[in-house]
Amino acid sequence: MFLLLLCAGLTALGNAQVQESQPPDNPPKNQAPPHPNSTSAVEDVEADTPPDDVQEFHPWDPHKAIKDIEVGDFYFKKKNYRAALDRYREALVYKPNDALANFRMGECLEKLKQPEEARVHYEQYLKILPHGPLAPEAEKALRKLGADGRTTRGPDPNN
Repeated sequence: MFLLLLCAGLTALGNAQVQESQPPDNPPKNQAPPHPNSTSAVEDVEADTPPDDVQEFHPWDPHKAIKDIEVGDFYFKKKNYRAALDRYREALVYKPNDALANFRMGECLEKLKQPEEARVHYEQYLKILPHGPLAPEAEKALRKLGADGRTTRGPDPNN
């Protein structure tokens, strides 16, 4: 009997020690020490301004760009140059260095009597595809627009 009581007492004592060694369910707040350089890493950055090396995210969707060019071509054939220009601009949002969209924008801008901007887009086309299928047309359009961006359709009495 004495042996039985001794075993029961040791078992209860062992259980109490096991319960004391288990971690608590809810540890106290701020128990973990902070990282040594955590405050210096964020002290020079304001909460509302992004860092300078972070760039704005722009969508890249070449399929949407192709579709915008197709719709722009439809408007261009219908001689709705402003609508076509909007679609070509949208294509350049989804695929910024699209050669065809730049060339088509040059054509639209030329039709809308904006030769300076047209020149920029023809030059952009030639920068992307210097020997592309539309390169001779782009070079011809640039010669037609002249060096200063004005249309040169012959002798201008105001020059």
